[in-house]
Amino acid sequence: MSQPREHWSSNVGFILAATGSAIGLGNLWKFPFITWENNGGAFVLLYLICIAAVGLPIMMAELLIGRKTQKSPVGALKEAIGPLWGWVGAWGVMAGFIILSYYSVVAGWSLFYFVKTLGWSVGGFPPGMQTGDLFAEIVGNGGLQFMLSALFMTATVGVVYFGVHGGIERVARIFLPGLFALLLLLLASALTMDGARPALAFIFRPNFSELEPGSILEALGHSFFPLSLGMGAMITYGSYVQKNRSIVNAAGTIVLLDTIIALFATIIMFSVIFTVPGMDEQVNKSAAGMLFISLPQLFYDVVPLGTVLGPLFYVLVALAALTSTISLLEVVVSYFIDEMNMPRPKATLVSGGSIFFFTVLSALSFGSVPGLSGFEIFEGKAGVFSTLDHFASNWALPVGGLLITLGVGWFMTRQSTETELVDETTPGWFNYKAWRFFIRFVAPAAVAAILVAVIFYGVDFS
Repeated sequence: MSQPREHWSSNVGFILAATGSAIGLGNLWKFPFITWENNGGAFVLLYLICIAAVGLPIMMAELLIGRKTQKSPVGALKEAIGPLWGWVGAWGVMAGFIILSYYSVVAGWSLFYFVKTLGWSVGGFPPGMQTGDLFAEIVGNGGLQFMLSALFMTATVGVVYFGVHGGIERVARIFLPGLFALLLLLLASALTMDGARPALAFIFRPNFSELEPGSILEALGHSFFPLSLGMGAMITYGSYVQKNRSIVNAAGTIVLLDTIIALFATIIMFSVIFTVPGMDEQVNKSAAGMLFISLPQLFYDVVPLGTVLGPLFYVLVALAALTSTISLLEVVVSYFIDEMNMPRPKATLVSGGSIFFFTVLSALSFGSVPGLSGFEIFEGKAGVFSTLDHFASNWALPVGGLLITLGVGWFMTRQSTETELVDETTPGWFNYKAWRFFIRFVAPAAVAAILVAVIFYGVDFS
C-alpha cells in the first residue's frame, strides 16, 4: 500500500525550499570564478540570456512532471512519458547520490572555517599565518575530514528525516531569510571598499571584444548545473506541489532569486579582488583559492567589520550548502519511499548511511589514503573526490538534462504540458508557445552542445 503524499504547506514554503536547493556553493564560488576567467561583463550578459533560454524552461519542465504525477523521478517519468523513461529517473537518482557524496566534503570545510574565523575574531588573526598551508592541512587530515563530513551529513539527514513540511520546509523558512540577510550585510560592506566601483564596472559593463568562444559553453553549463536540474531534485520538489499552485510563477521566482544571489556573491568577491593588489593572481589559481585560502585572511586585513563578517560569511556558505544537500538527499529518499514503499525514517537512514560511505572515500582522497588519492578513471582527475565530481558535472547532469528536455518536449503531448502550465494561476508574462519552442529546440541543443564539448573537445565543467 502506497503512503500518503506529503505536500508543501504553502507556495512560499515551496519556493524557499526549491530556491535553497538551487542556491549552493556554485553561486558563492563557482560563478564568481568563471566570471573572472571569462572577463566579466559580456559573459554575465550571456549567462543571463542562457538562464532565460535554457535554465528557466527546463526548470518548468521538471516541476510540471513532478506536480502532474505526484511521484519521485523514477515513477514520475514512467507515468508522464512512458515505462522506459523510468531509467532516466533512476539516472537522476544516481546523480543526486553521487553529488551528495562529495558535496558534503566541501560543505564540511565551511564548518571548519566558521570555527577558525570565530576564534580569530576573538583572539586576533595569528601573525604569519599562511591560509594556503592551513587549507592543505585540512584536506590532508583524514580524521578531521571524516568528522566534518559526518557533522554535515548528520545535519542533512536530521532535516530530511522529519519530512517535507516538518523538516525541509521548516528549515527553508528559517535559513533562507537568514541567508539573504547575511548576503545583504556582506554586500553592504563590500560596496564601501575601494574596489567596489571597478568591480561593478567589470561585472556589468559588457566588453564583447574580450568574450572568448568557450565563454558560450561556460555560460550554458552554469545556467544549467547550479539550478539543481538534471538530477531529479526539481521533479521531486514539484511532486509535493498541490495542483492549485502555479509552477510557472514558482519557477520564475526560483531562477530570479538564484541569479540575484550569484550576482551579489560576485560583487562581494570582486570588490575584495579589486581592493587588494595582486589578488587577481590568487583568483586565477582555483575557485577554492578565493573562498578557502585568500578570503579568510582578508576579512581581518581589508574587509570593513571583517572580524564580525568573517564568521558570518562561513555561516552563509554552510547554510547555502545545507539547503542544497537536503534536496540531494531528498531525491534518493523519495525513491525509496515511492519505489520501495519504505517509511520515511527508514528511507532516510538507509539513504544517508549509503551515501556517507562514499563521502568517507571522497574525504580521504586528498592524500590521507594513497589508494583513494591515486584512484583515476578520467585522465588528470586523480582521487575519488575528483573522479565523482568530474563524472557528475560532465556526464550525469548533462545526460539527465538532455533526456528530460527531449522527453518533455517531444514525447509528452502538447495538451499534457499545457494543462500543467496554463491555468488561472499562470502569470501574464508566460507564453506557452515560446516555452514549447525553447524546450523542444533551444534547450536540447544547448545541453547537447555541453556533451559535445565534453566528448570531442575535452572541456571540463567540474
